[in-house]
Amino acid sequence: MTASAERPPAGRLAKAVADLFPGYFALVMATGIVSIAGHLLGWPRFARALFWVNLPAYSTLVALTAARLVLFPRRLVADFADHARGSGYFTTVAGTCVLGSQCLLVAGWRGAAEALFGAGLALWAVVMYAFFAAVIVRETKPTLEQGINGAWLIATVATQSVAVLALGLGDPFGWPAEAVAFGALVFFLVGCMLYLAIITLIFYRFTFLPLATAALTPPYWISMGAVAITTLAGSSLVLARQRSPLLLELAPFLKGFTLFFWAAGTWWIPLLVVLGVWRHIVRRHPLDYDPQYWGMVFPLGMYAAATSRLAEALPLAPLAAISRIFLPVAIVAWSAALLGLLRSLLLKRRFT
Repeated sequence: MTASAERPPAGRLAKAVADLFPGYFALVMATGIVSIAGHLLGWPRFARALFWVNLPAYSTLVALTAARLVLFPRRLVADFADHARGSGYFTTVAGTCVLGSQCLLVAGWRGAAEALFGAGLALWAVVMYAFFAAVIVRETKPTLEQGINGAWLIATVATQSVAVLALGLGDPFGWPAEAVAFGALVFFLVGCMLYLAIITLIFYRFTFLPLATAALTPPYWISMGAVAITTLAGSSLVLARQRSPLLLELAPFLKGFTLFFWAAGTWWIPLLVVLGVWRHIVRRHPLDYDPQYWGMVFPLGMYAAATSRLAEALPLAPLAAISRIFLPVAIVAWSAALLGLLRSLLLKRRFT
């Protein structure tokens, strides 16, 4: 029996569960990183307010996902082998770890952060290998034009989010700090590998294949967000170098490699803005709410947080000014996405 052969959902809530977008945890990612950026840049009350928004958002999405697993398991499993939707499951990993970092930095809840780290690590192993195994062994595959999109880069985001939270905790569950630092280094390098492999396909898709406005979805901003979180992870490794002789020895490499990824992320920003103008102003594509817009908010907040950490790791004080410019931009984008979500929910309630 296929996913389509499952008992059809009856009622609005059941339909919402059945059709739940796999990448909806990007809402948690976006809210969490904007909060963390606010904390790093001296906005503690704002950071804490978003923390209290993120807790029920995460809990609700966990409950909906669990309900989908129980009530509509074939739909959930089928999404893993879907080139367009399956990569969205990486947001569950990144959202869990970003919330863990938020618990640690903003709320000071180390126990909750450790629990989320354990959950994030387990989810990383499941989602990483389930998704790539499913799309590799799938017999009927889409073309590159149909199958690849910016959401694939959330594989990098998920991997780096594990590294960042591990370094923030230092010695989760009492594990040796040096071993944790080595594990974080391995995750950082795997994340780099995934980015370089996937972005090559995306850049090829951008430049050599037709690009319709409908296909230029907000997750393409993850092209920048993935290198921004890679910058954050690299900066965190540099700042943690005293914990491990290996990190101390690799510090010059880590500084240069991290700066490389920050430069790549900075390069993406003007191009993505131009493409957005082309999509919505030149081609007049409607600007309607889509859960994928949270995948656009996250990179803006992450760029602010990562640039702030990089300024500390190099150290290079002028970079801190750049992070202060991007935080208000991220807040405006987050507010717009939230208003779009609320409006969408109100309209659904009115017409159902």
